[in-house]
Amino acid sequence: MKCRILKWVKFALQLQRKQVSMKAQLAQLAKSLEGDLFDDLTMRTLYATDASAYREMPLAVVIPKNIADLKKVIAFAHANKTSVIPRTAGTSLAGQVVGNGIIVDVSKYFTSILELNAEEKWVRVQPGVIRDELNMFLKPHGLFFGPETSTANRAMIGGMVGNNSCGSNSVVYRSTREHLLEVKALLSDGSEAEFKSLNIDEFHAKCEGDSLEADIYKKVRSILSNYDNQVEIRKEFPKKSVERRNTGYAIDVLLESAPFTAGTEDFNFCKLIAGSEGTLAFLTEIKLNVVPLPPKENGLLCVHFNSIDEALRANLIALKYKPSASELIDHYILECTKDNIEQSKNRFFVQGDPGAILVVEYAATNREEVVEIAKKVEAEMRSANLGYHFPLLFGADTKKIWTLRKAGLGLLSNLPGDAKAVPVIEDTAVDVNDLPAYIRDFNEILKKHDLYSVHYAHAGSGEIHLRPIINLKTKEGNQLFRTIAEEIATLVKKYDGSLSGEHGDGRLRGEFIKQMVGPKNYELLKEIKRTWDPENVFNPNKIVDTPSMNSMLRYTPGQQTPEFKTVFRFNNQNVLQHAEQCNGSGDCRKTELSGGTMCPSFMATRNEKDTTRARANILREFLTNSDKLNRFDHKEIYEVMDLCLSCKGCKSECPSNVDVAKLKAEFLQHYYDANGVPFRSRLIANFSTFGKLGSIVPGLYNFAVTTAPISTIIKKFAGFATKRSMPTLYKTTLSAWYKKNRKSKVVVNQKLVYLFCDEFTNYNDTEIGIKAILLLEKLGYEVVIPTHVDSGRASLSKGLIRDAQKIANKNVELLSAVITAENPLIGIEPSAILTFRDEYIDLVAEDKLPAAKALAKNVFLIDEFIANEIDKGNIRKEQFTKEKKEIKLHGHCQQKSLSSTVSSVKILSLPENYTVETIPSGCCGMAGSFGFEKEHYDLSMQVGELVLLPTVRKQPVDTIIAAPGTSCRHQIHDGTGRTAQHTIEVLYNALA
Repeated sequence: MKCRILKWVKFALQLQRKQVSMKAQLAQLAKSLEGDLFDDLTMRTLYATDASAYREMPLAVVIPKNIADLKKVIAFAHANKTSVIPRTAGTSLAGQVVGNGIIVDVSKYFTSILELNAEEKWVRVQPGVIRDELNMFLKPHGLFFGPETSTANRAMIGGMVGNNSCGSNSVVYRSTREHLLEVKALLSDGSEAEFKSLNIDEFHAKCEGDSLEADIYKKVRSILSNYDNQVEIRKEFPKKSVERRNTGYAIDVLLESAPFTAGTEDFNFCKLIAGSEGTLAFLTEIKLNVVPLPPKENGLLCVHFNSIDEALRANLIALKYKPSASELIDHYILECTKDNIEQSKNRFFVQGDPGAILVVEYAATNREEVVEIAKKVEAEMRSANLGYHFPLLFGADTKKIWTLRKAGLGLLSNLPGDAKAVPVIEDTAVDVNDLPAYIRDFNEILKKHDLYSVHYAHAGSGEIHLRPIINLKTKEGNQLFRTIAEEIATLVKKYDGSLSGEHGDGRLRGEFIKQMVGPKNYELLKEIKRTWDPENVFNPNKIVDTPSMNSMLRYTPGQQTPEFKTVFRFNNQNVLQHAEQCNGSGDCRKTELSGGTMCPSFMATRNEKDTTRARANILREFLTNSDKLNRFDHKEIYEVMDLCLSCKGCKSECPSNVDVAKLKAEFLQHYYDANGVPFRSRLIANFSTFGKLGSIVPGLYNFAVTTAPISTIIKKFAGFATKRSMPTLYKTTLSAWYKKNRKSKVVVNQKLVYLFCDEFTNYNDTEIGIKAILLLEKLGYEVVIPTHVDSGRASLSKGLIRDAQKIANKNVELLSAVITAENPLIGIEPSAILTFRDEYIDLVAEDKLPAAKALAKNVFLIDEFIANEIDKGNIRKEQFTKEKKEIKLHGHCQQKSLSSTVSSVKILSLPENYTVETIPSGCCGMAGSFGFEKEHYDLSMQVGELVLLPTVRKQPVDTIIAAPGTSCRHQIHDGTGRTAQHTIEVLYNALA
């Protein structure tokens, strides 16, 4: 016994010395890199999880700046017996980019488009180039890169090569493999190599010598020249009619090239590299084939069916007419769209409650041709008694439909509780003619286990994404996860299909490759890996030698979800379960070029830790694994949450509806409980109190905050940026002006509206409030400011949500009996008035919840109210000027998330010669107090410089800049010197 204890002590000491040594060597590596290396727990937590169910802590994360950095990392991995895991956006679905080695993220610096040859139709890029942004670059040249993933606005070319990605248009453009011409790469020994098309003589010449590259060529020649191997490969790999084939290394594709098969195309190792998941080489440059832009006119025939089986049989009819896509959306997905802010707007075309919808895209040179094709398809389907509604959509509507379809993966994470639609067998592909029978067999297997599945995606290519609902936190769920995988793998083999059609093998499917290709072929795949990577440095345990697929999961069997006492409600779940809705799909990694608001700090920094996904991950990590009584009390969470601007973009744009602004506020309250409330946070939260005091002598207040050196001293004392101008007070408050100028007589037949006198309009933007009242009165409305307290926005923004809760309760108490559909409450500042529709619902006391919900239905932005009145004919263009004006509109973040800028565009377009264009900006960067805070000022300006500020600077002086948000107007003034107007000011000034 004593001997055994001594052995364990010795082992522990050796392990400790090894860890200390490794940390010292990592420190040396960090010093030698031009890029960045992170080995702290926070970064490891953030990079540990991709979009899959798998989780493993990496040793470190490197963000290399150049090839020299990459070579140093590979050398370090060799010296320390660890691994290198290539990563782009981290949106793989099968655990490809998780591991305990060094994650090497090329998404920040390897992002250049290096060369375009438009005449020969090819482009050369670095692996971190985003697919959609590549196509933005190619579009002026009449070209584009065909393969499209549903993640195309953040998916990177390196990742698309690694997974051999394709998407909805694969019936025309197939997969990345078919477009990959050449690559430059680092081999596992650190040497540089270039792989491209080779004729027979060039191929044999490559086999000469004793380099690693020569060994690679010799090994594949030996394997594929063997007749028995050829027979076995052709017998066991998926049949050729299954075009989506990502099972193992593509030696079946290599076999169909010279010198192994006569009359075929030249040999090119790119066929093998595509789909190899970073296990063979580290790509540094990629040359792609590009194609002419598709026909300009395309229409979506959105056929409604009573069942999935009907849809899949109709799919075969749709394919006869050569569509560019045929995509399935089942009723589970459609149900999820009803409660999603963004996607509920995109289901406008849905009639009734279909069992499935098949979205079929037809493209032609003109709309008439598309209409004719659609008529023929509809006629044939109806004659086969398939389908009951056949809407054909064009133009802007098509984008809405594709957005709805692409949101499927994220929407599935919205299920409350621990049971989720899991990615276990969601990537199987069969011959499209086998698809109806395959899905029938598939559902029989699920029925046997009392399971049901969602069905969506690529019907036209024989691949339906299938996700059964399983709770992976339970022992039973973990075992069921495996059982389903095993049984479906057997089913796929029966149909000679591919276990992976586009998402790759990774950790999830690697274990079953031997079953899919046969034991002999599997040994050939292992030989390929050993030859390319003798020391198993590149992304080990993927494709070959993969551990059990139900090990190393994010959740351990029998794991209990802790209970949390929170201030906010989290709608049939707790705070951890809300964070767990994030499925890692990385929608928050899109850049400003793709549009949208989420996630402004990532758009500026391009750092993973500044994404919505990272913030959900850090909460998931510590709320699950913390040993503290207060699980929120971790500085690591604070560091990751710090750069969240609480823009609310994620609440609508994240398909999983992860509301990080809400999570941040809840976290801060509990963090303050343990660590105290910082002085500046308390100061900002009490903004209205200081406004009230300052309004006694506004001139003195304004002198102090605008005159140096007094203002500089105040800013430094408060922790504000000295470069930032401070908001000033108006000579009176809006409430005082209203009392003094309120009409004593009520005009008969005037519609009564209640105006919420928010704290920002009351003290700072009083003139806007005055103009709002005068505008409404001149348009025939009686305006009343009811009794209420402040909105609580400042307290919410700083995480003092118990204070905000008291405010919410008070406002609901004061206003719920007054506000009705006939006499609504309208507000000027979006961030203030929208608290009634957002946070109040989740904050108020339980007994006030029904009243809060009823009140929320009758609360409107002033833009929304006027737009509604325009629609009713109560406000007309004849009441406004005929003068010509150009307007550029920047929408407020929370307006875009919780409402829409459509109402703002509508009211600004009311004067008949006013032309309005929305600036495609996300967040302005100011975000309330965020842009004032000294440590956030630079990032605030970075965010503004992405789109908004450069656009404003380009505008002629007579162009009106409109912005409903007080923070946005402040940022525009500080960043450009231009004065932006509230939409109501613009409309007031336009009165005839």
